[in-house]
Amino acid sequence: MEIIYATRAAPGLGNEDYVVAGPDWVLVLDGATAAPGVDSGCVHTVGWLVRNLAGALAQGLTTEPDADLRELAATAIKKTCEAHGGGCDLANPDSPSATLTILRCGAAEVDWLVLADSPLVLDVDGRIEVVADDRVARLPSYTLEAVRAARNDPNGFWVAGNSPEAAYEAVTGALPVARVRRAGLFTDGASRLVELFGRLDWRGLLDELEGLGPVELIRRTRAAERAEIEAGRRWKRGKPHDDATAALVTFAHGPAAPLHLS
Repeated sequence: MEIIYATRAAPGLGNEDYVVAGPDWVLVLDGATAAPGVDSGCVHTVGWLVRNLAGALAQGLTTEPDADLRELAATAIKKTCEAHGGGCDLANPDSPSATLTILRCGAAEVDWLVLADSPLVLDVDGRIEVVADDRVARLPSYTLEAVRAARNDPNGFWVAGNSPEAAYEAVTGALPVARVRRAGLFTDGASRLVELFGRLDWRGLLDELEGLGPVELIRRTRAAERAEIEAGRRWKRGKPHDDATAALVTFAHGPAAPLHLS
């Protein structure tokens, strides 16, 4: 498998996304930006969390290549919790957290784990399949209080942060490697052309990622964000700009799917 990726911060801000890849795996994290004035109970930033969590995940994927992805993710979250030290209140529901998406290729299978809203798009035998954890999108309310109550709750949604148990609530799956032609991993800042602006469908997003590359895909996303701002349009949820990360995985078997670029 071949992996290329890019990550860019929202204009004027620090990047709270993170991406790491090995020879046969790739993962993306999207840190949850704290709301202004909210006490997280933690002395660490969201950036600290995603860096430490990425390092723990990379270690597990490298040293335990055959382990269950849920076990690897739970262990990485536990190690990151321990790295906080005694000065952080990890019982605080606003403590730093992140989405997590992993894709791994073994000798026979491709497997994945998706936790919260960073989608995985697969080209399977020429058919597009989207692996998404849409529980965040189905919350009845998005007030600070409602989201706080729903985080890492069986009736809400799950994220990587202060609860290793969240890993076992992730969306997981596997397919024979021979069936998968290509795949894209996106934080929600890089999937906006589909999910927020409706300018592309999922096949179009994967085609642009492959045909133009992740840097250009993110540039086009920024242009779409500026167009929305200039037109005075507002959307139900979402920031004017967001950190954006996209990773493309291609497999050296079978004919390439046709691209449809505009």
